[in-house]
Amino acid sequence: MNDKQTASESPNTAPKNRARRWTLAGLGVASVAAIAAIGTGWHTKAHAFGPGGHGGFMGRGFGGAMDPEAMGKRLDAMVAFALADIDATADQKTRISVIAKQAATDLAPLRKMHMEARQKSMALLTQPTIDRAQLEALRVQQMQLGDTVSRRMLQAIADAAEVLNADQRAKLAQKWQSRHGARHS
Repeated sequence: MNDKQTASESPNTAPKNRARRWTLAGLGVASVAAIAAIGTGWHTKAHAFGPGGHGGFMGRGFGGAMDPEAMGKRLDAMVAFALADIDATADQKTRISVIAKQAATDLAPLRKMHMEARQKSMALLTQPTIDRAQLEALRVQQMQLGDTVSRRMLQAIADAAEVLNADQRAKLAQKWQSRHGARHS
């Protein structure tokens, strides 16, 4: 037995347990992938012309305020896509949409703060003299903001995962792995 195996883990069950851990990790990401997209500014540029048409991200064009109705429709579509083929009930889809919409609402002001910090960093970097102290303070602020976003996203992911049963979570993780596994392995 090696250092990484526990006393109750035989050599034959170690790969199964590892696969189960990867499956659960994939589930966490897949179950509320929409929330991650809302919490980050990168998604705007990466998927500006993705599902939802050419109206920008969440129906707000490029940089404007989010249109709550468009955001709600987009999240409903993303949840429906994520939960397709896993036998999710209408009630489960509705509950997960509510979780995603609440997280999006909670994260919207943080996204605005992130965008303001980007503008401030560009202003600092274009000054005749570089103020390293202000840049460091901005970096620390952004790391704290990122931690706040990460905590809120994890809460939403866990809440959504609890709505699904174990079989549905396994199917969702398998779907995520087959769709994204080649890029993330």
